[in-house]
Amino acid sequence: MSSIAYRRADVDGFNVFYREAGRPGNKKLLLLHGFPSSSHMFRDLIPLLADRFHLVAPDLPGFGQSDMPDRDRFAYTFDNIANVVDRFTEVIGFDRFAVYVFDYGAPTGFRLALKHPERIAAIISQNGNAYEEGLSEGWNPIRAYWQDASTANREALRALLTHETTVWQYTHGVPDTACVSPDGYSLDDFYLSRPGAHEVQLDLFRDYQNNVGLYPAFQEYFRAHQPRFLAVWGKNDPFFLPAGAEAFKRDMPDAEVRFFDTGHFALETHAKEIAAAMMHFLAN
Repeated sequence: MSSIAYRRADVDGFNVFYREAGRPGNKKLLLLHGFPSSSHMFRDLIPLLADRFHLVAPDLPGFGQSDMPDRDRFAYTFDNIANVVDRFTEVIGFDRFAVYVFDYGAPTGFRLALKHPERIAAIISQNGNAYEEGLSEGWNPIRAYWQDASTANREALRALLTHETTVWQYTHGVPDTACVSPDGYSLDDFYLSRPGAHEVQLDLFRDYQNNVGLYPAFQEYFRAHQPRFLAVWGKNDPFFLPAGAEAFKRDMPDAEVRFFDTGHFALETHAKEIAAAMMHFLAN
């Protein structure tokens, strides 16, 4: 049951690439990746869960093998990304599912929960933030762009799209960087090097302020619906602080919070530990 199929779905003319594993009759689990990654980030996690769950991991619009249309044909906002993913779940028949959200996957998945609370069986957030106290000072250059969308502020953010920065995202906070495979950041670099990819990412940096603006709505959803919730957090993440993980318990007192001694891309070093935590959490 650990074999993975690599598929494509036509979502109202938008081509979405996704990985699928597990028996369709099992509990459904949707895996949503972050920046600057793709569903490839789940390559180690999926086989560990495929005997118990029906897993689907799409590449978000503009990422990985999914379509990256020109910016004059598709506005790269998190609202639009979430709308495509929402329709994707309907196209593939994911009517009720647990969702694993990481980084950009969090504002995407939380939007699905706001729109369709009845479809969400549980939420696993791996360094997926919904609280202002979870945002580190590492966001300051992007905050400057929110406050002043000047060409200079936009150009300054290109430093976040370099090979060196991508490697740093994968290795910062990891006690032994020899445990981090180069496969992940090398593939991310490949996708980021495509014509137009940098402009797409800069647009999303700009739009991220709208995710922060939705934090109160996300938090109200947590309070009103009390979804089953597990936070699994790389505690040395330079972008999303441990305080952001602890904050979930403020609105969901029964939420479980687990910290791991690693960085932002926690699955690179702790896939087995996170899979074990998920299996225990989702057992009932």
